[in-house]
Amino acid sequence: MKLVYFFGNGSADGDSNQKSLLGGKGANLAEMTNLHIPVPPGFTITTDVCRYFIDNGELPDELKNQVIDSIHKIENIMNKKFGNTQNPLLVSVRSGARVSMPGMMETVLNVGLTEATVQGLADSSNNPRFAYDSYRRLIMMYADVVMEKSKNIINDGGGIRQKLEAYMDQLKEEKQYTKDTDLDVEDLKLLCNQFKKIIKNTFGEEFPDDSNIQLWNTIQAVFISWNGERAQNYRKIEGISNRMGTAVNVQSMVFGNMGIGSATGVAFTRNPSTGDNIFYGEWLENAQGEDVVAGIRTPNPLNNESKSLQSEQLISLEEKYPSMYETLYDIKNNLELHYKDMQDIEFTIENQKLWMLQTRKGKRNGFAAIKIAFDLNESGVISELDVLNRISSNHLNEIMLPVIDSEEEKNAQIITRGLPAGPGGATGQIVFTSDEAEEWHSKGKEVILVRQETSPEDVHGMYAAKGILTSRGGMTSHAALVARGWGKCCIVGCADLEINYSNKSLIINNQRYQE
Repeated sequence: MKLVYFFGNGSADGDSNQKSLLGGKGANLAEMTNLHIPVPPGFTITTDVCRYFIDNGELPDELKNQVIDSIHKIENIMNKKFGNTQNPLLVSVRSGARVSMPGMMETVLNVGLTEATVQGLADSSNNPRFAYDSYRRLIMMYADVVMEKSKNIINDGGGIRQKLEAYMDQLKEEKQYTKDTDLDVEDLKLLCNQFKKIIKNTFGEEFPDDSNIQLWNTIQAVFISWNGERAQNYRKIEGISNRMGTAVNVQSMVFGNMGIGSATGVAFTRNPSTGDNIFYGEWLENAQGEDVVAGIRTPNPLNNESKSLQSEQLISLEEKYPSMYETLYDIKNNLELHYKDMQDIEFTIENQKLWMLQTRKGKRNGFAAIKIAFDLNESGVISELDVLNRISSNHLNEIMLPVIDSEEEKNAQIITRGLPAGPGGATGQIVFTSDEAEEWHSKGKEVILVRQETSPEDVHGMYAAKGILTSRGGMTSHAALVARGWGKCCIVGCADLEINYSNKSLIINNQRYQE
C-alpha cells in the first residue's frame, strides 16, 4: 500500500486533486512541483496513516521503508545526507489536513541537528551562528511539540516553551540585546546547552542526540496533534470531521536565517481584508517562517502597497531585493491563475535563491470574499455560478456587522493605532486570557481579548470574543489570519500597549485599563 508520496526536482507522485489523501498542503506542494515552481523536495505521509495511527496507537510497519526510500531521494537531489556529520540534510515536519486549520496542529523545523551534525552544518555553511541558531530553534520546538504536548504533560509555572523563552529573554537582558538576532554564536551555544539542562530537569529525560529518533518521534507527534485540544476546538467551530485526519509533510529545510540575503515571508495574491487586486504581505530578513506567523517580531512590508503607518519607514522586499520580488510576483500570478482563486503563500529566500513552501486558498473576510469573486468573474477567470458558490451566508452576514460611523470617527479620541487585521467595530470588557473570554461569553457578556500575541491555544477565546487586540504581530500573524477567517474585529501590532498579565491590566498613553 502506498503510504508516502514524493515530490521534487520538477515531478511529483500526487497533485492538487488528492487533498483527501495528501492534505491541502501536500497536494499543493505536489501541484507546485509539477508546475516547475521552485519547491524544496520532500514527501507526504498520507491521511490514511494518521487514521491508522489514531486507531492503533502505532505506525504501520510498511511505512518505515517508504520513508527511508524518500529520504534517500531528497538526499540525492540536495546532495546532502540525513544524519551526516560533514554535510547534513535537515528536514521540516509539518501537518496538513484537507481543510486548512491554521496553526492548530504542529510543526518542527531543523529536524536532524545533533551535537555532531550542528558542527557539520557550521562548517559546510561557513556560518556557525546560523547553525547554532537553527539548533536552538529545534531544541525549543522539539521540547514543546514532542516532549510536552504529544505526551500531554502539564508543568507547574508554564510550559517548556515559556521556560526556554524566559531564559533566552534573561540572557538578552543581561547582554542588553533588543532582538534575537543580536545573539552571537557563543550566546547561541550557551542557549543550546542551557536549554538541554532545563529540558532534562523538566522531563527527566535528555533531548535526543540522534537524527532518526528526532524524525520518527516528530512524525508521531504531528499525528497526535490532530486530536489536540486546540485542533478539536477548531474543528468543532468549523464543523470539520474528526475522521478526516492530517497528512504529514517532511521536506528539505531551506534557510531564511542565514544572515543578509536570506529571508522568509507570507503573502496573499490579493488583499485579504479589502479584496483589492494588489499583492499583499510581510517578510523578515534572517528569520524562519514561524517568526512571521507567531507575531514575535514585527515584519517588514512586502511592497509599497503593504505599508502602513506603523511600517512606512521599514524597507520592503520589493526595495531590498527587487529581483527576488519580481520572481515572487510572477509566481503569485501563475498560482492565482492556476487555482482561479486568491492564494495565501509562504516563501523562503536562502542566499538570494527563492523557494516556495506553501500555497493554499487564502482566508478572507466577507467583504473581500464578495469583491474577489466578482473581480475574478469580470476578468473571465470564473463563471457566474462560481461566484454564487463562493459567497456564503456568513459572508453576507459579515458585511452587515457593526462598523464605526465615518463621521463620528472624525471626532473620536484615538488612544492607539494598530493594523486592521479584521473588519468592523466591537465593544466589550477587556480580558487577558482565552479561558476568561470563553467563561464571560458563556455568561452573556461581550469581551475584547487582549494579548501580546495570540497562539493556537487561544482559539476558543478568540471565537468567544467580540474583538481581538494584540501588541505584536502583523497582517499575516496567527491572530490576523484566524480572526479574518471568522470575520472577527481584530487589531494587531499595537506597539504602544503595555500589557501586564499578572495584574490583568494594560497601559496606553499613561492611562491604565483594568479587567
